[in-house]
Parts: sequence; structure tokens; C-alpha cells
Amino acid sequence: MAPSAMQSIDGELTGSARPHVLFIPSAGMGHLLPFFRVIAALATRDDVDVSVVTVLPTVSAAEADHLAGLFEAFPRVRRVDLHLLPFDSSAEFPGHDPFLLRWEALRRSAHLLGPLIAGAEPRVSAVVTDVTLTSHVVPIAKELGVQCHVLFVSCATMLSLLAYVPVHLDKKAGEPEHGVGDVDIPGLRRIPESYLPQPLLDLNKLFTKQFIDNGREIVNADGFLVNTFDALEPVALAALRDGKVVAGFPPVYAIGPLKSHTSAPESNEREPTGSPVAWLDEQPAMSVVYVAFGNRNAVSRDQLREIAAGLEASGFRFLWVLKTTTVDRDDTAELTDVLGEGFLERVRGRGMVTKAWVDQEAVLRHPSVGMFLSHSGWNSVTEAAAAGVPLLAWPRGGDHRVNATVVVSGGVGVWMEHWSWDGEDRLVSGEEIGEKVKEVMSDATVRARTARIGEEAAKAVAEGGTSYRSLQEFIGKIKET
Repeated sequence: MAPSAMQSIDGELTGSARPHVLFIPSAGMGHLLPFFRVIAALATRDDVDVSVVTVLPTVSAAEADHLAGLFEAFPRVRRVDLHLLPFDSSAEFPGHDPFLLRWEALRRSAHLLGPLIAGAEPRVSAVVTDVTLTSHVVPIAKELGVQCHVLFVSCATMLSLLAYVPVHLDKKAGEPEHGVGDVDIPGLRRIPESYLPQPLLDLNKLFTKQFIDNGREIVNADGFLVNTFDALEPVALAALRDGKVVAGFPPVYAIGPLKSHTSAPESNEREPTGSPVAWLDEQPAMSVVYVAFGNRNAVSRDQLREIAAGLEASGFRFLWVLKTTTVDRDDTAELTDVLGEGFLERVRGRGMVTKAWVDQEAVLRHPSVGMFLSHSGWNSVTEAAAAGVPLLAWPRGGDHRVNATVVVSGGVGVWMEHWSWDGEDRLVSGEEIGEKVKEVMSDATVRARTARIGEEAAKAVAEGGTSYRSLQEFIGKIKET
């Protein structure tokens, strides 16, 4: 085994008759949470063995805490530690997003995965990799004769874009002004250039090179696990499965909406006084606006103050999970400094602002929550859909605008297309935010439509539902080895 990779086994080894699945997650809670949920779902079964590659060091405190919680809750899950090779990102990629740099560091250390996969006991039947590592992991798995599936952490529409962009760019290569432009995905829809992840607009960007490399390689995977369900994205799933996006595309298993699993029964104990859920317990039904922009999205100070003004002007109760930095370990700002003198006092009693990690699923399921103001990260979209809570989408970057198209088409909520996102100068005023919050909170049609999609989500994951059957098909596939 390479000296920079170390494998440790937690839990008792079990028989080799069961398929052994090795999960290779990436960095960022938006990527890790779907992995944790699929791992937990398989770890509760008696017919599958599960191992997880743990990349060290973690980028954020949230990652470290959730990994520790996973192994504590599921002692049968084996831990495989991967220590990254040294990588001086400051010289090659100064000022880049720390999570994009982690993906690049993982890619540069990916060759260390070969010995880990080959030396695992019992023998690895299948690898499930994060899409950011596809271009490296798929060839390694194929060389070892191991199935390689991809857990895609965004929507099926975004998967279609990833699959088709290399084809799209090849077609445009001969044009005089070579750029990305609008992407017309066969069998699905046209994605305007303004909806694309911003780094894709510069073909020399690190993210773009990674994106294109992965897009070219994904057709060689054995299958895709996607956190979506047929009633939410029927057109995108059909286009992928029927080979309209890319001919001969691998099987797509829509297994969402993924939900958290615990090894212990739910406690009847009340939440600690002062916790977000305890505060929600004291509020009337469907009276609270929940506000959160994900774990990787830092909104500018000026825009945060406009959001504060909008929430105050709306007159509604609100729970706001506030984030001021990309990496949580760096978030030391005081709330008063961020939101301005007097704000917290003026909203005392009807508004709660916290910088702590919250159980978003529990918040969205709470009967007092009536709306979700969100960046439209895909985990947030699916959690809102499962809870039947209307989402007011305010994309901040990355895949968020593509996700927002699904928010609208899937009936999960509404999208303010002209509201700015990262890199754009325009501030959305507090007055405009407040008016839109009032409008969505009072819209019975939006609420009814979202409630219906929540019912469809429940049907999908119930025994015999579309997502339930997809997961069974995937397990059947890995048992073929």
C-alpha cells in the first residue's frame, strides 16, 4: 500500500457472500450529506457490506462532526482513511474556492485509491464515487474489474447538462468565437448561458476542466444514483434513460428524496431551551419563514443587511441560519456587527438568528414552518419537496439556477429569476425581499402545489414506489458481481 494512504477497519468483518460497496465521497456538506444518507440506508440492511473512504484532513468542522456521527451510529460501516498527497494550491490556484481545491487535491491523489480498493477485505464488489472524481475513479475501477457507480448529488437536469456539455463544446469548437453559450439539451430543454455555473463560462478555469473531464468519462460508469424522484423530474429522467441526451447512457436510479437515517429510535425528549426547534415549538402553525443559504455560500454583508430589513418589513416570524464565510471554521463574525445595531432587539420574539448547524430536515418538517427562503442547493430543494414546504428560490451560484428551473417545473415553489447571484453587483433591496416573502407566504395556490409534490415524494420512497424500486434495482445490480 502507498505510504500516504492508510486503511483502518472498524467493526467485525462479515462473510464475503454479501456484496461489498466502497463509497468515495468528496468535500463539502452538500456532497457529503447525500453520501451519508445512502450509506445509512444500506448500512441498515443485512445483505450489503459498506465501507467509506474518509479523506483527511476534512475541510470544515461540519464534515468532521458528521463523519464521526456516521461511524458512531453505524459501527458496521468500515472506515478507510485516505491521507492526501501534499498539494501547494497557493502557487497554482491562488484565491480559489477551498472546496474546488479539495476536489483537485483528491484528483491528484486518486491513484492511491487503487491499492485501497484492491486490498480491501472482503473483496469490493462495487465502488460508488462522487461525480467530481469520476474521470479518475471509473478507469481505476474498470482496471480492477469492479463495478463503478456515481452518486450524483444534484438534480437529473444538472446530470443531463454535465453529460451533454462536452458534446456541445465539441460542436462549437469550429465556430469563430468559441464560447459556451446557451446549451440546448436534446430531449430536455435549453439552458441559457446565464443559468450555467459561473466557472463554466471560462474554459480555462479549474472547475471547467474538471467538469468537462468528468462529463466525458461518465458514460463509462455502470450506473447513476440520483437524489430525485420520477414525479419531480419526469422529463429529465426520461431523456437520460431513453438515450436522448447521450446515446447509450448508463442506467439512472432515481432514489430520492434521500432522508436521514439513525440507528436509534427517535427520542421523546424536548429540545434544549433556546434551540431553533424549541423556538419553533412556540410558534403558530405555518407562521415562520425559514431562511438558509447552504453551508458553502457566504452572502455579502450589504446583502445580509438587506435580507434583515426584508424579514423585518415582512411582518412574519422567521428562523434565519446565517453564514458569513465559505468555510465554517473561519466564521467568527458577531451577529450584531453583521446585521447592524438594534436589529436583533427589534425582532426579538418573532425572529431567531443563529450561526449554529441545524437539522434542516427537522426544521422543514416542523408544523410552524410555512416557507423556505433558500439558495436552491439541491439538498435543500429535495428536503423542501419532501416536507411539502414552499420554497422561494434565490440562487447564489454553481448549479443553483439549474436547480431553480426544477423548483418551478416540479411544483416545489417559485424563483425570482432577476435576483442577483455571486459576482453580480446589484443588491436586492429589503423592500423587494419583504414584499416577495409576504406574497409567497400568502399564496394558497403555491402552498397546495407544494403539498401535492410532498405527497408524491412520500409515495416514491414508500415500499413499491418508484424510488424504492430504483434502490432495489441498484442493489440487485451490485449483487451480480
